[in-house]
Amino acid sequence: MPARGLHGEAYRGHIFWDELYVFPFFNLHAPEITRALLMYRYNRLDAARSYAEKYGYKGAMYPWQAADDGREETQILHYNPQDSTWGPDLSRFQRIAIFYNVWKYVSDTEDREFLENYGAEIMLEIARFWASIARYDENTKRYHIEGIMGPDEYHEKLPGSEEHGLKDNAYTNIMTVWLLEKTLELIGRLPENVLKTLRKKLTFKIAETEKWKKITEKMNVILSKKNIISQFDGYMELKELDWDYYRNKYGDIHRMDRILKAEGDSPDAYKVTKQADTLMLFYLIGVEEVCRILEKLGFDAGDHNELLMHNYKYYEKRTSHGSTLSNPVHGIIASDIQDTGNKMVWDRFIGAIKTDIFDTQGGSTGQGIHCGMMAETIGMIRGCFAGIDISGEALELNPHMPELWNKLSFKIYFRNIWYNLEFTKKDVRIKIEGKLGKQIPIKIAGKNIKLTAGKTKKLNFTNS
Repeated sequence: MPARGLHGEAYRGHIFWDELYVFPFFNLHAPEITRALLMYRYNRLDAARSYAEKYGYKGAMYPWQAADDGREETQILHYNPQDSTWGPDLSRFQRIAIFYNVWKYVSDTEDREFLENYGAEIMLEIARFWASIARYDENTKRYHIEGIMGPDEYHEKLPGSEEHGLKDNAYTNIMTVWLLEKTLELIGRLPENVLKTLRKKLTFKIAETEKWKKITEKMNVILSKKNIISQFDGYMELKELDWDYYRNKYGDIHRMDRILKAEGDSPDAYKVTKQADTLMLFYLIGVEEVCRILEKLGFDAGDHNELLMHNYKYYEKRTSHGSTLSNPVHGIIASDIQDTGNKMVWDRFIGAIKTDIFDTQGGSTGQGIHCGMMAETIGMIRGCFAGIDISGEALELNPHMPELWNKLSFKIYFRNIWYNLEFTKKDVRIKIEGKLGKQIPIKIAGKNIKLTAGKTKKLNFTNS
């Protein structure tokens, strides 16, 4: 799944993390497509192993941009149209999404055959990589990850540093804890014959997991006194950007990195973010999981909703949304915060929809439509407006229909069941396909109910 699909030449058709935003759509509408696309990753697992070995790591280190044979295809130079110059491109330091994609597909579809024959091997090898890149420091008594880049591509290194990459990016570190926990759970529930086969094939020893457990208890994360999760070690010491000055001077400041570099400055020096980075944690695993992990690591997360709200407001003010993927992520997080209101969510939704229609990125649509952004506009409809939550055992609905909409209808496929949904401003009609009479649990507006397959049920949002 190239970032621009098959519609243009941008990124030379390479495959990278934009699939993170596309796969959830296919999981719920055509899961066989997700499975086929994940097989692309499985079939290039050997290349990822070789890439890790080249740099002295274990397991599989998938490249940031891949193409035919799975080798690293990320460019080493980046063109800045702001001043017609070339500079180094360090985006290859980004890695984390593939494990999540495999886990999410299996969670949404319960495809055990794929998990046991392909997915588990990918997950185990990625877990081994992250366990090998994490280093324990006797002084801090914590594990650290260095030489990487988070989703925010504006920051490549600390100001004045000769070392490329960052240390203790919060998104990377917390997601590493999360994926190691998920892999430990996976090992505990795989059938013995499957685990035996994997241990033999990968020369994997259960003793390796002892380090994994320690990492999940001692990973380093930096929190400010106001419980703002620092994007990386050193972020809080960076200068604030005069946003009004640059807006007045340039108008469009989506690509603040190019503007600053053209002026002989560097985004590395400022608290300016291209797109959701720390906030990606809340987008992918939710505030409760983030807080659980922080507390497991020994930090006081405080009131969970306040932590989410304060971190959202902090980073929202410092984000230029230089990526088309940023608007939907911020919108989805905003929908989880009561005091942001529907207007904030709606504005982010419209901003995303306009991206390719009006080419709001300033010429990039001509090189191909933005597949991840397009999929996530549907994700906003599903998550923000229909209020669908599939993180639990049963489907949950908490609708918030936009003021301008009278009706919304679609169907989704979740864990081997088709749900036909039709929303109005006051109620929802649900029909579950399947054997007549089968009882299916569902949660609507906080109330647990059971629906009968084959029958249509009309439920009010407030008194369901």
